[in-house]
Amino acid sequence: MADNEDFYRDLLDNLSDGVYFTDTDGRITYWNKGAERLTGFSNEEVLGLRCLDNILVHVDETGKSLCLHGCPLAMTMADRRPREQEAYLRTKDGHRLPVLMKVSPIVALNGEVKGAVEVFSSNSAKAHILERLAEMERNALLDTLTGLANRRYMEMQLRSRLEDFRRNKWLFGVLFVDVDHFKDVNDRFGHEVGDKTLRMVGQTLEKSSRYSDQVGRWGGEEFLAIISNVTTQRLSDVAERFRVLVEHSGFMQGGIVGVTVSIGASEVREDDSAESLVNRADQNLYLAKQSGRNRVCF
Repeated sequence: MADNEDFYRDLLDNLSDGVYFTDTDGRITYWNKGAERLTGFSNEEVLGLRCLDNILVHVDETGKSLCLHGCPLAMTMADRRPREQEAYLRTKDGHRLPVLMKVSPIVALNGEVKGAVEVFSSNSAKAHILERLAEMERNALLDTLTGLANRRYMEMQLRSRLEDFRRNKWLFGVLFVDVDHFKDVNDRFGHEVGDKTLRMVGQTLEKSSRYSDQVGRWGGEEFLAIISNVTTQRLSDVAERFRVLVEHSGFMQGGIVGVTVSIGASEVREDDSAESLVNRADQNLYLAKQSGRNRVCF
């Protein structure tokens, strides 16, 4: 029997997907290597914890906690029905990772529900992102601190999108994102934690964007996102999703270190240059700051 258990354990550990089991109390009883790789949390850090301990802090795109309200594992154990759901988990380094969760009940031979199993995989188009990063590295267009596109690359993208807009009327918008009170983070925790905070924010924005969108670091604690094929409502929805997911991100540093962002949004106009479009978003960012921060302004 032990040999069979070792075989299946090795099999699960070789999956790229994350897999974990819980008992009926929601206590984690198994955590595979894929779960370690995707979340950054080791087997030793999570075994014995319950879902209600909220280690991954699953939220939907509105920021609602799934671990506390509408847990798929709890519902599956209650009605024995498998489920699929998209969500955003919080990794050990603090950034939000979009995942597709598949949950099934664990049923004993006597028909009794003994727990549940969740299989989760990254939902962030990793292969596409890696291909994009490889291209940027070849052309020295990568921001070394955050791993995102740098300002030079983003300026090139803006010019390219403007040409597409003038030629084909392909609408797009920009979001100018600034970390609120970032100086306070550096002053309180030091620049190393400040750098980690910028990486956390950058990765949350990048991994929650679509294939056709582009996120880069503009400079300092500022980020720029170019959002394709937008209406005013679509641009507003993306901006609000970015704001909510950053607000619900954070990492441990003698307590949770988390920040919020203010966002200025602007849609492309017929007479825009790259400079005028960014300046308009920057002006709206200023309004968001003046209005109390942690908000979006158009």
